[in-house]
Amino acid sequence: MESRPIIPVILCGGSGTRLWPLSRKSFPKQFLSLSSNSNKSLLQLTQERIKNIKGIQQPILICNEEHRFLVAEQMREIDINPMSILLEPFGRNTCPAITLAALKAIEVTENPILLILSSDHIIEDDEKFKQVIEAGLNYVEKDKLVTFGIVPTSPETGYGYIKSTESKTDLIAIGSKIESFVEKPNLEKAKEFIKDKRYTWNSGMFLFKAETIIKEIKHYSPEIFNHCSNALKDELFDLDFQRLNKEDFSKCPNISIDFAVMEKTNLGVVLPLNAGWNDIGSWDSVWEISKKDKYENVIEGNVLAKDTRNSYLRSDKRLLAAIGIEDIIVVETSDAILVASKSKSQEVKEIVAKLKDQKIPEGQEHKKIYRPWGFYESIVEDSRWKVKLINVIPGEKLSLQLHHHRSEHWIVVKGTAKVEVDKSEMILNENQSTYIPLGSKHRLSNPGEVPLLLIEVQSGSYLGEDDIERFEDSYGRI
Repeated sequence: MESRPIIPVILCGGSGTRLWPLSRKSFPKQFLSLSSNSNKSLLQLTQERIKNIKGIQQPILICNEEHRFLVAEQMREIDINPMSILLEPFGRNTCPAITLAALKAIEVTENPILLILSSDHIIEDDEKFKQVIEAGLNYVEKDKLVTFGIVPTSPETGYGYIKSTESKTDLIAIGSKIESFVEKPNLEKAKEFIKDKRYTWNSGMFLFKAETIIKEIKHYSPEIFNHCSNALKDELFDLDFQRLNKEDFSKCPNISIDFAVMEKTNLGVVLPLNAGWNDIGSWDSVWEISKKDKYENVIEGNVLAKDTRNSYLRSDKRLLAAIGIEDIIVVETSDAILVASKSKSQEVKEIVAKLKDQKIPEGQEHKKIYRPWGFYESIVEDSRWKVKLINVIPGEKLSLQLHHHRSEHWIVVKGTAKVEVDKSEMILNENQSTYIPLGSKHRLSNPGEVPLLLIEVQSGSYLGEDDIERFEDSYGRI
């Protein structure tokens, strides 16, 4: 009998606020390289660890609109052509996302198996992970809904738990019926859970047939099934992406698959997994998975340390010098510095929430912002002027646009620029410049074979990124 195809579904949402200031809404942790053993991003590692599973197909990825080009580019870098990239206009938790993926998968293949994965986890033992996935397939063929419980190693308060009906070890991948899902406990409860072999950490990974999960969603959450079906029916394709009908999707309840279906169904099974899993939910967990020196320090970037132990020290830009500290986290970026006790690293998200409430931009955005044509990086600014570095990928171009409140000077520092201003065109080489008057239609493109780097100086009464009126765009942003 021919094996049933397995379609990976990679959930790419989330903002990773607990890894601020490196992870922010504009570039969250799933797109970062945080493993000492690889320069690939967490998203890329998620895809690569499943490539040798028998029957595995190209993935369905679900992300928000803001990150769509990041997802596409990171898949291109590892030679993956996704089956589909679905764009959520806003997050609605995992039940709507999985419903969308199941409906999409059935459009392509008759009742495939879905392997649901988060895009921002680390798994150290890929072979053990593969073995447990293969063990789960035996239950899937019996129309079970399989999830994977991580064998606890400590009384964690940062994870949810799964309580099964039987005590199990990870020595044999045998499934148990799920009794309940438990929210993140306090320390006292977590200490009780780790003594009870019925409890495992909730990994957020699942394995089931597409038609089986759709049947259960229809039964336990029919409104989600209906709204997701309607959100997909218009087939709103945009380049390599498929958008959802925003009005229909907005009606979906914000609920996880755990509580919408898995806790209610009689088909749920949990398999124990002990493969070096870590959801990298704090800087302390990044320290745990990283290579350390003889003083148990993790040092990344331009760092000097003296009489320092058990600390995580990372500098992306400036020299970071540490003397006589212990159990401390220091993360430096171009516009923000985090200093925290390792024991308090879970509380970083509270700082980010305050930054958001106070509308401080460093809480949400990096100075370096990625676009489908390349990126720009803010260098220095004041209320009426701003200086940016712009990098345009060979062959790419920005939209034809104008600004109502600012003019711009462009100075080429590397490569060749094609510049359109109103009805005129010009080619600029290194050390040449031009002026874009306020209100002029203009476009920048890179006709060369090397990246185009230029310095942009903006001047005007308002410098926000929303002061753009687009007329033509290769990336569907009009």
